[in-house]
Amino acid sequence: MTTLRVGDTAPDFTSVTQDGQPFTKANLMGQRTILYFYPKDNTSGCTLEAKSLRDGKAELAAMGFRIVGVSPDSERSHRNFCAKHELNFTLLADTDHSVCEAFGVWAEKSMYGRKYMGVLRTTFVIDAEGRIEKIFTKVDTKNHYRQIADAYKQAE
Repeated sequence: MTTLRVGDTAPDFTSVTQDGQPFTKANLMGQRTILYFYPKDNTSGCTLEAKSLRDGKAELAAMGFRIVGVSPDSERSHRNFCAKHELNFTLLADTDHSVCEAFGVWAEKSMYGRKYMGVLRTTFVIDAEGRIEKIFTKVDTKNHYRQIADAYKQAE
């Protein structure tokens, strides 16, 4: 597992969007990107996080951000998730976990004593040149967009 830090260059990756379009690190270049990793479509915490980012998208866009979500779900699952919750941003179908692994967020987790591999809920803010600007490991799912916006307002 890689441990990425602020200032590191984002790793190379190749994935596909909910609409079947190829998406690589090159797609991140030229604009600040909120690249958020979440465990599963249509689960309570993941839905709260997606809705928070959806509701805050205009404010985040005004601050220069675009939003891209990543989970191991399929393109079809992502399309359904977007339609059900009127999500207005790109989701990447990381069915082979390669993007999660590249960013170091595919790890062993434990629930009720059972160990399994899964996504560590993490958000990377990547600058227009492809460098990691901020990392959120303690994600406030219900208020995530506000958490990001406030972190940038405090930095100014």
